[in-house]
Amino acid sequence: MTKNTGTQSRTGQQKQNPSVLDNFKPLILDVAVPIGSYYVLKDGFGTSTFAALAWSSVVPALRTLWSLVKERRTNGLAGLILVVNVVSLLLTFVSGDPRLMLAKDGAVSSTVAIGILLSVRLGKPMMTAGLKPFLVKADAAKEAAWARLTSGASDRSAAFLRKERAYSIVWGVALLAECVGRVVGAYTVPVDTMVWLGTVFLVGAIGIGMLVGGGLAIEPMEKMLAAEAEAGKAGAPEVAVAA
Repeated sequence: MTKNTGTQSRTGQQKQNPSVLDNFKPLILDVAVPIGSYYVLKDGFGTSTFAALAWSSVVPALRTLWSLVKERRTNGLAGLILVVNVVSLLLTFVSGDPRLMLAKDGAVSSTVAIGILLSVRLGKPMMTAGLKPFLVKADAAKEAAWARLTSGASDRSAAFLRKERAYSIVWGVALLAECVGRVVGAYTVPVDTMVWLGTVFLVGAIGIGMLVGGGLAIEPMEKMLAAEAEAGKAGAPEVAVAA
C-alpha cells in the first residue's frame, strides 16, 4: 500500500505553487539585473559609463554561454542585452555633445525593441521566455496544455498564438516609443531636465507594457490555458492507484 506523507504533500504543493521570484526569474536575470546594475554602478557609485557597461555585461554573457554550452540553445533575452551592451561600449567613444550622449541612451531601448519585434516576425516571440513561467506556474497540466496550444494541436491554438505575439508586440512598441521620446527630448528639452525625464520615459514604457500587455494578452491566455488544462484532465484516462 502506498501512503502519501505530509512531507511529500508539501513538496508537491511547492512544485505546483512556485514563488513570484521563480516566475520572474528569467526576466530578472536576463534583463533587470544587467540594466539595473548599469544604473547602480554609473549613478550610484560614480563609475565611468564604459566600466558600468562592462560590468553589467557579465551576467548576460554568462547566461548566454551557459545556454549554448549546457542547454545547447540560445538565450534570446540574455544574448540581446549582451549585444546592446557591446554596442553601447563602442558608442562610449563618441563624446563631446551632451545631447548626443543623452540620445545615445535610447540605443538600449531601440535595440531591445527591434529585437523583440523581429522575434515576433520570425515566429518566436522573445517575451514568451518570461511569460511562460508566470502562466504555467510549474503545473504539469498547464505545461502540457501550453505544449498543445503552442504546437497547434488545440482548437484554441490560433487564438492563443495571436495573444502570445500580441504580448511581445506591446512591449516592442512601448520600448520603441520610449526610444523615440528620449531622442526627441534630448534635442528639444533642456539637458538638466532630460537627465531625469529619461528615467520617467523608461518607467512609463514598462508600465504601459505591463498594463496593456496584461489586459490584451496575459488575461486571455491565462483563461485559455486553464480551459485547455481542464480539457486535458477530462480527456486523460484514469490511473488506478494501488491499495
